[in-house]
Amino acid sequence: MLDTLASRLRPRLTRLYGTDVESVLERLVALAEKHLPDIKETRSQRWDQRDVFLITYGDQIQRDQEAPLATLHHFLRDRGLGDCLSTVHVLPFFPYSSDDGFSIIDFVQVDPALGTWDDLADLQQDADLMADLVLNHLSSKSEWFQAYLAGDATYERYFIEEDPAADVSSVRRPRSLPLLTRFETSRGTRYIWTTFSDDQIDLNYKEPDVLIAMMDVFLTYLSHGARIIRLDAVGYVWKELGTSCIHLPEAHELVKLMRDVLDVIAPHRILITETNVPHAENISYFGDGDEAHMVYQFSLPPLLLDALLTGDSAPLAAWAKTVCESAPGTTFFNFTASHDGIGVTPLAGLVSDERFGALVEAARSRGAHVSTKTDSDGGQSPYELNVTYYSALAEPGDEGSELHQRRFLASQTIMMSLRGIPAIYFHSLVGTPNDVDGAARTGRARSINRRKFQLEELDAILDDASSPQRKIFDGLKQLLEIRTQQAAFHPEAPQMVLESKDPALFGFRRTSMDGTSRIIVLANVSGAAVEADMKTLDMVGGWEASRDLISGRTTPEDRLVLEPYQVMWLTNV
Repeated sequence: MLDTLASRLRPRLTRLYGTDVESVLERLVALAEKHLPDIKETRSQRWDQRDVFLITYGDQIQRDQEAPLATLHHFLRDRGLGDCLSTVHVLPFFPYSSDDGFSIIDFVQVDPALGTWDDLADLQQDADLMADLVLNHLSSKSEWFQAYLAGDATYERYFIEEDPAADVSSVRRPRSLPLLTRFETSRGTRYIWTTFSDDQIDLNYKEPDVLIAMMDVFLTYLSHGARIIRLDAVGYVWKELGTSCIHLPEAHELVKLMRDVLDVIAPHRILITETNVPHAENISYFGDGDEAHMVYQFSLPPLLLDALLTGDSAPLAAWAKTVCESAPGTTFFNFTASHDGIGVTPLAGLVSDERFGALVEAARSRGAHVSTKTDSDGGQSPYELNVTYYSALAEPGDEGSELHQRRFLASQTIMMSLRGIPAIYFHSLVGTPNDVDGAARTGRARSINRRKFQLEELDAILDDASSPQRKIFDGLKQLLEIRTQQAAFHPEAPQMVLESKDPALFGFRRTSMDGTSRIIVLANVSGAAVEADMKTLDMVGGWEASRDLISGRTTPEDRLVLEPYQVMWLTNV
């Protein structure tokens, strides 16, 4: 096994570091050998239709005298979510200094404020764990960076020093913040590369010691049972002045290197890349089937929001036709909301400028903060809508109405029907409105979508059978219970978008991997009833009377009427 690993890693390292890589290779193989006894495979296959992810903070739910990770575990178990959620993505659960966890002080210790590795092991008795490997940067308060500031030679090349007069205009910026940050060190003033903030210090992967250190972190997560590793902001990890410093060939080579490690020592573990960029750039991290197993569908959240706010699914349908397939053994990570806002950069080339602007203003009218980035010409443009997906789909002044609930549930139903694995953010699971007070308290726009609950408070909301949040929770739970039983919703099951003359109607067909079952997904994205001609929509013909899995009703052979924001899962099996 280790010989196989060495033979696969050698050409990767050569492309990264040149010809003298044997010492680096030996150290990597030794790391793998050290961790191998603790890396246990718990599944005999990578995924199936039962896979559904929950995205949450480790301290999302809190109770006195209990570690928040334990409280989260108890909540999921007590609310009966074990049968419809396969995996919990616990957002960075390490000690941190800013960015709600993404400015990590210590990569391998669980934040004592959340719990311990034992609490995460307990959680894994009921669900798989997805963990973040924050590759690009670490906290300015970390031991590594503090040692660099103090002049420790070990860390002298861990970070990227740059001349403040250097021309960095070609570097693509994800945020409207300075690229270089001034620090006083034992060797004098230094300007350090900080892509995301002055507290998030970029790591220098041109130094092999950095790769070794971060691969040790990677293998540590695998040793603690993490089945899915999320590579945060991986597109930015390699820098070359004079380039955009994003998606460079070396960044892809690092992903391939980590994929090689998984393929050899943990073949049923999953690598997922997080690159909030236009669609073509995003899916480049599939490589030739040799990079990420999954990529985020970053274009889906804004396209779906646009369709449901306008009643016009044309851009969504056009995009969906382009993402029906990926290489065997790969699939998409479908979501509508996460700890960040709704990224709008991935809309590039998918909607007109006018429609883009209308979406931004529609979100703003629903309480969204609009975050901007600095463009290459020095101008500012929106890159993120900071709003809960629940509030984004309300009509101003009508939040929580029955029609709003239907519209929101439609968004989640469409998302979980598409080819890939569905992921539900905690605040979508419980229909959380904008946390306006939270954003005002922290002064950070993203806090609007990061409310934390006391367990007693959340229980009171969900125990109220009349509350919109209870209806959203019950609706999603019912949908997931149905979905996980359908072979046609396997993550790699083929998908074909159906043609419709009515822009309010979005439809596609899913077919099981063995071809024995199929589901027609029909969604009305408008606030008015629409009629669907099944003979026209079913492009292969032969459609007959069917059953809607969601309502349980039998449908006619030829024409269906879909109520406002109704979604059907039609099967004749």
